[in-house]
Amino acid sequence: MPYFDAASSAPLHPVARQALLASLDEGWADPARLYREGRRARMLLDAAREAAAEAVGCRADELVFTSSGTAAVHTGVAGALAGRRRVGHHLIVSAVEHSSVLHAADTHEAGGGTVTRMAVDRSGAVDPAGYAAALRQDTALACLQSANHEVGTVQPVAEVAEACRAAGVPLLVDAAQSLGWEPVEGDWSLLTASAHKWGGPAGVGLLAVRKGVRFAVQGPADERESGRAAGFENLPAIVAAAASLRAVRDEAAQEAVRLRELTERIRVRVPELVPDVEVVGDAVRRLPGIVTFSCLYVDGETLLHELDREGFSVSSGSSCTSSTLTPSHVLKAMGVLSEGNVRVSLPPEVAAEDVERFLEVLPGAVAGVREKLGAPTPTTVRHQDALVVDALGKLCPLPVIELAKVIGEVPVGGTVRVLADDEAARLDIPAWCEMRGQEYVGEEPADHGAAYVVRRVS
Repeated sequence: MPYFDAASSAPLHPVARQALLASLDEGWADPARLYREGRRARMLLDAAREAAAEAVGCRADELVFTSSGTAAVHTGVAGALAGRRRVGHHLIVSAVEHSSVLHAADTHEAGGGTVTRMAVDRSGAVDPAGYAAALRQDTALACLQSANHEVGTVQPVAEVAEACRAAGVPLLVDAAQSLGWEPVEGDWSLLTASAHKWGGPAGVGLLAVRKGVRFAVQGPADERESGRAAGFENLPAIVAAAASLRAVRDEAAQEAVRLRELTERIRVRVPELVPDVEVVGDAVRRLPGIVTFSCLYVDGETLLHELDREGFSVSSGSSCTSSTLTPSHVLKAMGVLSEGNVRVSLPPEVAAEDVERFLEVLPGAVAGVREKLGAPTPTTVRHQDALVVDALGKLCPLPVIELAKVIGEVPVGGTVRVLADDEAARLDIPAWCEMRGQEYVGEEPADHGAAYVVRRVS
C-alpha cells in the first residue's frame, strides 16, 4: 500500500533499524556511570551527539536529545523566554507554525506575556521585512519554522535570522520538516527537530542552543543532557536517530531531485485531471516531497477515506476532521480553501508507478465525493436585489456548493448572501471567490450565524 504521508512520520530508515538493534545490546547501561558498561554507553551517546551536531551545524556541547520534537520546542521556547525575562516578555511567531510552537505561545500569553503572530502570504511564506518591523525593544524571542509541514513552503529563515541578529533577538527555528534534507541556513540561535520526520525512531527530539544565548531551564533540575532534558536517555533510539540522520543526508541530494520531479508531476497533472482544483504552497521554494491541493465541493475527510480504500495513505488539512472540527490554522492563515485539501508527502524511494496510479485513481475519487455531497438542494429567496442562500445547519463544504449552484442566477454585479453557521464558511467562501474569480464583499451579522456577501463578477 503506497504510503504518501511521510511529512507526518517517515518510515523507519534501514540504517535506523540496524543501529537500533545493535545498540539494544551495547547501549542499555547508564551512560553516567563509570564502570565498563556505562563507559560503553557513554561512548555511543557522545558519538550520536557528534553526528547529530554535525548534521545540524552546531557544536556537540550545544545540542541535547529530548523525548520528542514537541518537548524540544517547549523546552526551547520556555528556556529562551526565561533567560531573557529582563529584556521583556514579547514573543514573535508566524501564523503557520507547528501546533507545538503555537501552544507554547498560548501558554506564554496566558502567563502575562505578549505574542505577535506574523501573517503569511497566499503561498504560506512570511515577509522578512514584516518580521524585522515586528521586533521591539522588549522582544525576548522570535520563532520561525524552516519549512511548513502542511504545504511544504520553505521560509526565508536566513533573512529573518539576520534581522533578529541585528536587533539582538534570538531566533528559534523549528527544523522538523527540513533537517533531513539540509542544514538550516542563517545565523539562528536555537533549533529543534524530531527524528521520526527523517526516518529515525519516534520519541527522539533535538534541541540546539548556541553558545551565548541566554537560556534558563524551567522545571526541576536534572543532571541529564546539560539539565535541559530530564530523565534517562533512550540511548538505542538516540543512536538510531543520529545514524539515520547521517544516512538520509548522504542520500538527500540525489533523492531530492527525484522527489521534486514526482511532486511536480502531481502539481501539473492534478489540475488537468480534476476540475476546480487549486495547488497551494510556493511553487519553487518548497520541500522536495510535499505537494498540497484544494478541491472545491469536497469534504477532505471523506476524500481521504475514498483514497484509503483505493490503497493510498494521504493526509488532509480539512477543517472538519473528526479529531478537531476546527479549520487548519495553516490554511486559514494562507486564505486558501479549508475543505477538500489533500497533502501528498512522498517518502524516499517511493515508486514512480505508485504516483502514476494515484493520478489515475484521484479523479474518480473526487468525482464520487462530489456526487455524494451535491445532492442537497439549496433554499434560495430573493431579498431586495440580492439572492439569499440559506445554508444554516449545514457543514462545509455544503455552503460553498450551494453558493456555486446559484451564483449564475444573479446578473453580473448582483450579490448573493449566504447564511451559514459553520465556522469554516468564514474561510471557505472567500477562498472560493478567489479561486472562481468572484468578489467577496464581506461578512454581515445575521439572526443566526453570519451572512457572507458575494458579488458576481463574471
